[in-house]
Amino acid sequence: MGRDMNSQVLGLRVAGIIFGLMALAQFIRLVIRPEVMVAGHRMPLWPSAIAVVILGGLSLWMWNLSKNPKQ
Repeated sequence: MGRDMNSQVLGLRVAGIIFGLMALAQFIRLVIRPEVMVAGHRMPLWPSAIAVVILGGLSLWMWNLSKNPKQ
């Protein structure tokens, strides 16, 4: 059972890191403000702001769950 908990904690931490890196990438996009074209149309920046909040929240949630996996 101890081994199962360790793999669950590891999985939550890996997910937290991945979500955190994605949030960081979106935040960098907001700071640098590159021009992103999708099918000939300029992609606005506001979806990146929403993504930072959502992905950052998911990252924090995964880290909190990894500290207390029984809750």
